[in-house]
Amino acid sequence: MRFSPKLQSATLIKRYKRFLADVMLDDGKVITIHCPNTGSMKNCDQIGATIWYSTSSSKTRKYPHTWEITSPSPRHKIGINTNRANGLVLEAIESGLVSELQGYKTIRTEVPYGEERSRIDILLESDAKKCFVEVKNVTLFTGKGIGMFPDAVSIRATKHLRELVAMAQQGYRAVLFFCVQHTAIKKVCAAEEIDPNYGKALRESLEHGVEVLVYGAKISCHEIKLTKKLEFFDARLSSSE
Repeated sequence: MRFSPKLQSATLIKRYKRFLADVMLDDGKVITIHCPNTGSMKNCDQIGATIWYSTSSSKTRKYPHTWEITSPSPRHKIGINTNRANGLVLEAIESGLVSELQGYKTIRTEVPYGEERSRIDILLESDAKKCFVEVKNVTLFTGKGIGMFPDAVSIRATKHLRELVAMAQQGYRAVLFFCVQHTAIKKVCAAEEIDPNYGKALRESLEHGVEVLVYGAKISCHEIKLTKKLEFFDARLSSSE
Protein backbone atom coordinates (compact mmCIF):
# COMPACT_ATOMS: atom_id res chain seq x y z
CA MET A 1 0.00 0.00 0.00
CA ARG A 2 1.93 2.99 -1.30
CA PHE A 3 1.24 6.59 -0.35
CA SER A 4 1.10 9.01 -3.26
CA PRO A 5 2.22 11.63 -2.55
CA LYS A 6 4.36 10.46 0.34
CA LEU A 7 3.22 11.30 3.86
CA GLN A 8 4.16 14.55 5.56
CA SER A 9 5.57 14.72 9.09
CA ALA A 10 4.50 16.76 12.11
CA THR A 11 4.72 16.70 15.91
CA LEU A 12 1.77 15.50 17.98
CA ILE A 13 0.35 18.06 20.40
CA LYS A 14 -2.70 16.11 21.56
CA ARG A 15 -5.44 13.70 20.50
CA TYR A 16 -8.99 14.52 21.59
CA LYS A 17 -12.66 13.70 20.93
CA ARG A 18 -11.32 10.33 19.66
CA PHE A 19 -11.34 11.45 16.02
CA LEU A 20 -9.23 14.61 16.15
CA ALA A 21 -5.61 15.49 16.81
CA ASP A 22 -3.68 18.76 16.87
CA VAL A 23 -0.19 18.65 15.37
CA MET A 24 2.60 21.16 14.80
CA LEU A 25 4.23 21.44 11.40
CA ASP A 26 7.92 22.12 10.86
CA ASP A 27 7.22 25.85 10.38
CA GLY A 28 5.45 26.06 13.74
CA LYS A 29 1.92 26.15 12.35
CA VAL A 30 -0.68 24.11 14.28
CA ILE A 31 -3.34 22.22 12.34
CA THR A 32 -6.13 19.80 13.27
CA ILE A 33 -6.16 16.43 11.52
CA HIS A 34 -8.51 13.45 11.46
CA CYS A 35 -7.63 10.48 13.69
CA PRO A 36 -8.97 7.28 12.01
CA ASN A 37 -8.74 5.06 15.09
CA THR A 38 -11.69 4.34 17.37
CA GLY A 39 -9.65 2.46 19.98
CA SER A 40 -7.88 3.82 23.02
CA MET A 41 -4.58 4.03 21.09
CA LYS A 42 -2.87 2.99 24.32
CA ASN A 43 0.89 3.66 24.06
CA CYS A 44 0.41 5.17 20.59
CA ASP A 45 -0.43 8.83 21.23
CA GLN A 46 2.53 10.21 23.15
CA ILE A 47 2.65 14.00 23.16
CA GLY A 48 5.69 15.22 21.27
CA ALA A 49 5.98 12.11 19.08
CA THR A 50 6.67 12.44 15.37
CA ILE A 51 3.63 11.54 13.27
CA TRP A 52 2.98 11.29 9.53
CA TYR A 53 -0.25 12.29 7.80
CA SER A 54 -1.86 11.97 4.38
CA THR A 55 -3.82 14.69 2.57
CA SER A 56 -7.09 14.18 0.73
CA SER A 57 -7.89 16.02 -2.49
CA SER A 58 -11.58 16.14 -1.55
CA LYS A 59 -12.98 19.69 -1.35
CA THR A 60 -15.80 18.68 1.00
CA ARG A 61 -13.78 17.29 3.91
CA LYS A 62 -13.69 19.50 6.98
CA TYR A 63 -10.35 17.98 7.97
CA PRO A 64 -8.43 17.06 4.79
CA HIS A 65 -5.43 15.58 6.61
CA THR A 66 -5.44 12.06 8.10
CA TRP A 67 -3.10 10.72 10.75
CA GLU A 68 -1.47 7.57 9.36
CA ILE A 69 1.70 6.74 11.31
CA THR A 70 3.26 7.60 14.63
CA SER A 71 6.80 6.99 15.85
CA PRO A 72 7.19 6.49 19.62
CA SER A 73 10.95 6.13 19.16
CA PRO A 74 13.46 6.54 16.33
CA ARG A 75 13.60 2.75 15.92
CA HIS A 76 9.92 1.92 15.51
CA LYS A 77 6.79 3.06 13.68
CA ILE A 78 3.08 2.38 14.23
CA GLY A 79 0.32 2.42 11.61
CA ILE A 80 -2.61 3.85 13.57
CA ASN A 81 -5.11 4.04 10.69
CA THR A 82 -7.30 0.99 11.36
CA ASN A 83 -9.01 1.52 8.00
CA ARG A 84 -5.79 0.39 6.27
CA ALA A 85 -5.70 -3.08 7.86
CA ASN A 86 -8.20 -4.80 5.55
CA GLY A 87 -6.44 -3.49 2.46
CA LEU A 88 -3.04 -4.57 3.76
CA VAL A 89 -4.27 -8.12 4.36
CA LEU A 90 -6.02 -8.23 0.98
CA GLU A 91 -2.83 -7.13 -0.78
CA ALA A 92 -0.81 -9.73 1.13
CA ILE A 93 -3.19 -12.54 0.14
CA GLU A 94 -3.30 -11.47 -3.51
CA SER A 95 0.50 -11.21 -3.70
CA GLY A 96 0.89 -14.76 -2.36
CA LEU A 97 2.60 -13.69 0.87
CA VAL A 98 0.01 -15.41 3.08
CA SER A 99 0.61 -19.02 2.09
CA GLU A 100 -2.15 -20.25 4.41
CA LEU A 101 -4.82 -18.45 2.38
CA GLN A 102 -3.93 -19.45 -1.17
CA GLY A 103 -5.83 -21.70 -3.58
CA TYR A 104 -9.17 -19.89 -3.72
CA LYS A 105 -10.71 -18.67 -6.96
CA THR A 106 -12.43 -15.48 -5.77
CA ILE A 107 -11.98 -12.84 -3.10
CA ARG A 108 -14.77 -10.61 -1.87
CA THR A 109 -14.78 -7.99 0.86
CA GLU A 110 -17.35 -6.64 3.32
CA VAL A 111 -19.78 -9.50 2.64
CA PRO A 112 -22.88 -9.68 4.92
CA TYR A 113 -23.03 -12.92 6.91
CA GLY A 114 -23.99 -14.47 10.21
CA GLU A 115 -26.97 -14.26 12.53
CA GLU A 116 -25.76 -11.07 14.22
CA ARG A 117 -25.79 -8.94 11.07
CA SER A 118 -22.04 -8.80 10.62
CA ARG A 119 -19.89 -8.22 7.55
CA ILE A 120 -16.89 -10.44 7.01
CA ASP A 121 -13.79 -8.45 6.07
CA ILE A 122 -12.58 -10.95 3.46
CA LEU A 123 -14.39 -13.95 1.99
CA LEU A 124 -12.34 -16.45 -0.03
CA GLU A 125 -14.28 -18.90 -2.19
CA SER A 126 -13.58 -21.82 -4.49
CA ASP A 127 -16.53 -23.93 -5.60
CA ALA A 128 -18.14 -25.13 -2.35
CA LYS A 129 -15.19 -24.07 -0.20
CA LYS A 130 -15.40 -20.86 1.79
CA CYS A 131 -12.92 -19.16 4.09
CA PHE A 132 -14.14 -16.32 6.32
CA VAL A 133 -11.34 -13.93 7.33
CA GLU A 134 -11.87 -11.38 10.09
CA VAL A 135 -9.10 -8.75 10.27
CA LYS A 136 -8.02 -6.99 13.46
CA ASN A 137 -5.42 -4.22 13.61
CA VAL A 138 -2.83 -4.62 16.39
CA THR A 139 -0.91 -1.61 17.71
CA LEU A 140 -0.76 -2.15 21.48
CA PHE A 141 2.87 -2.87 22.41
CA THR A 142 3.59 -3.91 25.99
CA GLY A 143 7.32 -4.57 25.81
CA LYS A 144 9.58 -7.58 25.16
CA GLY A 145 8.25 -7.85 21.61
CA ILE A 146 4.69 -8.53 22.77
CA GLY A 147 1.60 -7.01 21.15
CA MET A 148 -1.95 -7.36 22.43
CA PHE A 149 -5.50 -7.03 21.16
CA PRO A 150 -7.80 -5.28 21.89
CA ASP A 151 -6.51 -2.02 23.38
CA ALA A 152 -9.94 -1.30 24.93
CA VAL A 153 -13.01 -3.35 25.79
CA SER A 154 -14.56 -4.40 22.46
CA ILE A 155 -18.03 -5.93 22.44
CA ARG A 156 -17.92 -5.81 18.64
CA ALA A 157 -14.71 -7.85 18.43
CA THR A 158 -16.20 -10.50 20.72
CA LYS A 159 -19.29 -10.63 18.52
CA HIS A 160 -17.07 -11.26 15.50
CA LEU A 161 -15.53 -14.25 17.27
CA ARG A 162 -19.00 -15.72 17.82
CA GLU A 163 -19.74 -15.30 14.12
CA LEU A 164 -16.48 -17.04 13.17
CA VAL A 165 -17.28 -19.94 15.49
CA ALA A 166 -20.68 -20.31 13.81
CA MET A 167 -19.00 -20.53 10.40
CA ALA A 168 -16.50 -23.11 11.64
CA GLN A 169 -19.34 -25.19 13.04
CA GLN A 170 -20.97 -25.15 9.61
CA GLY A 171 -17.83 -26.69 8.11
CA TYR A 172 -16.21 -23.59 6.64
CA ARG A 173 -12.74 -22.22 7.38
CA ALA A 174 -12.85 -19.34 9.84
CA VAL A 175 -9.74 -17.21 10.31
CA LEU A 176 -8.93 -14.43 12.75
CA PHE A 177 -6.17 -12.39 11.12
CA PHE A 178 -4.11 -10.05 13.32
CA CYS A 179 -2.61 -7.33 11.13
CA VAL A 180 0.28 -5.98 13.20
CA GLN A 181 1.09 -2.37 12.39
CA HIS A 182 3.80 -1.88 15.01
CA THR A 183 7.37 -2.66 14.02
CA ALA A 184 8.43 -3.57 17.60
CA ILE A 185 5.88 -6.37 17.93
CA LYS A 186 7.11 -9.93 17.33
CA LYS A 187 4.24 -11.96 18.83
CA VAL A 188 0.61 -11.36 19.75
CA CYS A 189 -1.81 -12.49 22.46
CA ALA A 190 -5.22 -11.48 23.76
CA ALA A 191 -5.27 -8.49 26.13
CA GLU A 192 -6.77 -10.43 29.03
CA GLU A 193 -6.46 -7.62 31.59
CA ILE A 194 -8.13 -5.09 29.30
CA ASP A 195 -10.97 -7.27 28.00
CA PRO A 196 -11.26 -10.63 29.79
CA ASN A 197 -14.46 -11.47 27.88
CA TYR A 198 -12.57 -11.22 24.60
CA GLY A 199 -9.77 -13.40 25.93
CA LYS A 200 -12.25 -16.06 27.00
CA ALA A 201 -14.10 -15.88 23.68
CA LEU A 202 -10.84 -16.21 21.73
CA ARG A 203 -9.80 -19.34 23.61
CA GLU A 204 -13.24 -20.86 23.05
CA SER A 205 -13.12 -19.99 19.35
CA LEU A 206 -9.83 -21.88 18.98
CA GLU A 207 -11.44 -24.91 20.59
CA HIS A 208 -14.19 -24.74 17.95
CA GLY A 209 -11.79 -24.67 15.00
CA VAL A 210 -11.18 -20.96 14.38
CA GLU A 211 -7.66 -20.38 13.05
CA VAL A 212 -5.42 -17.45 14.02
CA LEU A 213 -2.88 -15.86 11.70
CA VAL A 214 -0.51 -13.02 12.63
CA TYR A 215 1.49 -10.99 10.11
CA GLY A 216 3.67 -7.96 10.71
CA ALA A 217 4.19 -4.88 8.55
CA LYS A 218 7.04 -2.80 7.22
CA ILE A 219 6.15 0.85 7.70
CA SER A 220 7.51 4.03 6.13
CA CYS A 221 6.26 7.41 4.91
CA HIS A 222 6.22 5.92 1.40
CA GLU A 223 4.53 2.58 2.00
CA ILE A 224 3.01 0.11 4.45
CA LYS A 225 2.96 -3.56 3.58
CA LEU A 226 2.80 -6.90 5.37
CA THR A 227 6.12 -8.71 5.11
CA LYS A 228 6.34 -11.65 7.52
CA LYS A 229 4.47 -14.09 9.70
CA LEU A 230 4.57 -13.52 13.46
CA GLU A 231 3.71 -15.69 16.45
CA PHE A 232 0.38 -16.01 18.25
CA PHE A 233 0.45 -17.27 21.84
CA ASP A 234 -1.72 -17.69 24.93
CA ALA A 235 -0.44 -15.31 27.60
CA ARG A 236 -2.04 -17.32 30.39
CA LEU A 237 -0.19 -20.48 29.43
CA SER A 238 3.09 -18.58 29.09
CA SER A 239 2.78 -16.98 32.52
CA SER A 240 2.17 -20.35 34.17
CA GLU A 241 5.27 -21.99 32.73
